[in-house]
Amino acid sequence: MNGLPMVVPEPGLPAEVTIHEVGPRDGLQNESGIVAAADKAAFVRRLADAGLTTIEVTSFVPPAWVPQLADAEEVFTAVRDDPAVSPALNLPVLVPNMRGLDRALGLGAQQVAVFASATETFAQRNLNRSLDAALEMFEPVVRHASEDGAWTRGYLSMCFGDPWEGPVDPAKVVDVGVRLLEMGCWQLSLGDTIGVATPGQVGALIGAFARAGVGVGKLAVHFHDTYGQALANTLAALRLGVTTVDASAGGLGGCPYAKSATGNLATEDLVWMLTGLGIDTGVDLGRLVATSAWMADRLGRPSPSRTVRALAGASAGEKQ
Repeated sequence: MNGLPMVVPEPGLPAEVTIHEVGPRDGLQNESGIVAAADKAAFVRRLADAGLTTIEVTSFVPPAWVPQLADAEEVFTAVRDDPAVSPALNLPVLVPNMRGLDRALGLGAQQVAVFASATETFAQRNLNRSLDAALEMFEPVVRHASEDGAWTRGYLSMCFGDPWEGPVDPAKVVDVGVRLLEMGCWQLSLGDTIGVATPGQVGALIGAFARAGVGVGKLAVHFHDTYGQALANTLAALRLGVTTVDASAGGLGGCPYAKSATGNLATEDLVWMLTGLGIDTGVDLGRLVATSAWMADRLGRPSPSRTVRALAGASAGEKQ
């Protein structure tokens, strides 16, 4: 739409925001069906063409754990060797352990991520080990990645609420987060895994990290939109100086522990808001919407993203 959204900057917000696109990994791993490897690689290429500079490609987990990503080697290699993909594109991958790291490094991955939990119960149910044991497993992964010249990002799940334990004490989140940073993670992504956070909680948690000596430059945010709070929570984080936001094209993804979850924050919805605030993302919204509509067609269902539905629907109407 010409002239929309209207740009009205808000004083104090960052001039630029980096979008950490997780659709190809966090989004597609939650699909009931299997997306063809060629379509996954094309998805990454289309997202890059839309201007996204950091795209999480896949996860090097055992195929029995996540069969939707059993083709990790094939997809990563296809993207890596695609002449249409810029060598400057950041292509992080998730690794659960040393075996996963070795697989990723063997293909030339330069950015990896580990996935930890802020709560004991989720660590036991998702990682099949205690919280402390999980961190002990990640320590050699992060060290070895660094020795190989790769950067490691730390995902921290259940930062605001846990389906078994209820509200999560910010002090507990800070304790685990600081341990991840101290072992060598360059960035910490704070995850609202079941989408229960509200803006006040976001401010309280970021403030708790600040009091522990962790500045916002080390933090990213990862919100799910279960209760429609993802954009409000993102804005709260931006007002505190956070400049990296995780999002999933088309709103793909979800959480098996929150059956009502509508998935990750949709990248298009985020870009629409940031554009209206005068914040630069480098993303072409039209191309991004077309990409998510393309993937929705392959998945056989409409995109959950409100912006995709609004703009793709408007585009279809113009063609009639």
